[in-house]
Amino acid sequence: MSKLLSINNLEKVYYSKTDEIPAIKDLTFTINEGEFISIIGPSGCGKSTLLNILTDLENKTNGTITRHQNNLKFGYMLQSDSLLEWRNILENTTLGLEIKKIKTKENLAYVNNLLNTYGLNDFKNKYPHELSGGMRQRVALIRTLALKPDILILDEPFSKLDYQSRLQVSDDVYKIIKNEHKTALMVTHDIGEAISISDRIIVLSKRPCTIKNIYEIKRTSNNIPTINRKDKSFPIYYDLIWKDLSNEKYQS
Repeated sequence: MSKLLSINNLEKVYYSKTDEIPAIKDLTFTINEGEFISIIGPSGCGKSTLLNILTDLENKTNGTITRHQNNLKFGYMLQSDSLLEWRNILENTTLGLEIKKIKTKENLAYVNNLLNTYGLNDFKNKYPHELSGGMRQRVALIRTLALKPDILILDEPFSKLDYQSRLQVSDDVYKIIKNEHKTALMVTHDIGEAISISDRIIVLSKRPCTIKNIYEIKRTSNNIPTINRKDKSFPIYYDLIWKDLSNEKYQS
């Protein structure tokens, strides 16, 4: 499994006129091709800050980020699907192509193939308000995939959905990402979600966040998240990660 990204001794400090506020301290980990990694930690510990630094939306203070492939591309999927209500589904999925000015016949064919493969072909001319929350998330993911990113960044992509929809959409998103052979880095607050969908889980401490533990998830067999929740290893990992997070939450 080849490396895509190496993060070494990463630090982020915010400065005000009177103070320094450390957000990230000495983070070191790698992202390998084809992996699904989840990052989990206490609220406000710096998870979204880390994603912003990796995607060049914020500057780091110290440390190194090494890209092991030329022109490594990121795709960013936010908590909200952010679909434009006045554009139909096909137009929403091609928005990034238009912005990047790469709406070629080849790229349009790729998007249409994704819509057809993942059950949205009959909805291309519908509008976002006509779709369920789960379908909207699939559209948002296809819009992100349209730009052919090497690494997908998912910032709590299921948090706006009810519990039953979260389970279904996590299966959908997992299947799409694996079928398209993509690498994914996801931030989530949901321990069960992280265990069921991930190959590795990085547990962060409270702010300034450091790495508390990294778990390589080993199951009896790898399957869709709803089935992975029934694996005998699931409660073991859940208890370990819950303990990690509880120690951080109640630490003075």
